[in-house]
Amino acid sequence: MPELPEVEVTRRGVAPHLEGQTVKAVILRHSGLRWPFPPDLPARIQGRTIRGIGRRGKYLLIEFDHGTLIVHLGMSGHLRVLPSTTPARKHDHFDLVMDTQMLRLNDPRRFGAVLWHGREDGAIGDHLLLRGLGVEPLEEGFDANVLYEQTRNRTAPVKQVLLAGDIVVGVGNIYACESLFKAGINPRTPARRIGLARYEKLAKAIREILTAAIEQGGSTLRDFLAVNGQPGYFQQSYFVYDRADQPCRVCSASIRQIRQGQRSTFYCPNCQK
Repeated sequence: MPELPEVEVTRRGVAPHLEGQTVKAVILRHSGLRWPFPPDLPARIQGRTIRGIGRRGKYLLIEFDHGTLIVHLGMSGHLRVLPSTTPARKHDHFDLVMDTQMLRLNDPRRFGAVLWHGREDGAIGDHLLLRGLGVEPLEEGFDANVLYEQTRNRTAPVKQVLLAGDIVVGVGNIYACESLFKAGINPRTPARRIGLARYEKLAKAIREILTAAIEQGGSTLRDFLAVNGQPGYFQQSYFVYDRADQPCRVCSASIRQIRQGQRSTFYCPNCQK
């Protein structure tokens, strides 16, 4: 599944092509993805100007004067900027057409989403999918104090707390594994047992890992491609993720793999106490 860095790479890739452009047509194929397409979406945004491209967690936000188009890539979706005359292929479900270019969503597994939130419905942060999200890890407001103060009653393992997204948003499975390794924290440790000093290391690691992933174009997940069709390269820098039974790049101990909440966790038993 595309995580925060992949969505941020996508946002940066599409923004120069979309911002300031007027929507000439909206093409919806099938009835929807994870949820039905808004039935009046073409009428709502055709002829309107795109004012900005934002992101909240893993949600891409296409902003208009009168509301926001919310796009989620799901498990296998990706967005491409293409010439507006490009024929549709299998799994192309949504086109946002400008003059000579269009934004196209391809989603083989159809777990993505295209939704609308109008100004009359309140601030975009009040949307049902967004209002429970935690702080953005790359913005002001995220630090060790946030992690420490909001985990004092959390008995769940710290890895699971990171994935929950209600304290800090967008730290998915790959980047949680890598951040915990860099901070030297065992992923099974109950969140409330971690002190402020160790959370300072973790907050710093999260920022550095996510920043590095964005700079390298994200990770080459099975289904993720950037807007230009190129894969990301952060996977070449993994220290623990998907490296079960391989030697740790730091101490040479064997990387272990366990299951936590239906997800695979990778860690070094020697480096992460």
